[in-house]
Amino acid sequence: MATKPRWIYWKETFRSKFQAGCLKAKLEDNWSNGYEIGPFVEIRKLKTNKYVVRYTYDES
Repeated sequence: MATKPRWIYWKETFRSKFQAGCLKAKLEDNWSNGYEIGPFVEIRKLKTNKYVVRYTYDES
């Protein structure tokens, strides 16, 4: 049975998708040469037309 991933939200919201995308790239690049499996990073749009970055370490 598949469980839902537990998401970790970044502590701030962004005014543009570009700003959120820069943080997403930074989070993904930190694990590119490491021994651990990198997190799954996602950008979500809020109802207030701002963007939030969330990520998870769950392997699914």
